[in-house]
Amino acid sequence: MSYTTIMTKMEHEVGWITFNCPEIHNAFNASTITELSNAFAEMEKNSIIRVVMLTGEGKSFCAGADLNWMRGAITQSFEESLAEANALANLFYQIYTLRYPVIARVNGAAIGGGTGFVAVCDVAIAAESATFSFSEVKIGVVPACIGPY
Repeated sequence: MSYTTIMTKMEHEVGWITFNCPEIHNAFNASTITELSNAFAEMEKNSIIRVVMLTGEGKSFCAGADLNWMRGAITQSFEESLAEANALANLFYQIYTLRYPVIARVNGAAIGGGTGFVAVCDVAIAAESATFSFSEVKIGVVPACIGPY
């Protein structure tokens, strides 16, 4: 399958899923959520895979939600906003319950939802340069989708 915000590959028995928007520090949006959900579903079906690695292209793992995408939330209805929040919550649960171990290979900053992606993995391996932050609390936003993990 072809993706625009992530990359996937298979190496032996390892499935790789990589955030692939390094120019925005791998910040995610609705498209990324859909693509990740599809990629993890494909990995789940693959009988050769023994482990899935989640990482980021460039110097960041994942900078959380794309601010341009978040600005658009102002014009959304409650139902649209709820649907997007549920899509992220469902993705986190999908990763958390994947039948294969998921390893976060944290190569740099994991901010907000990026830290959420680390939290839902079974194991996290971080580079010395990795940083973690729930930046949304600075503006009064509760990391609700991440909280259970």
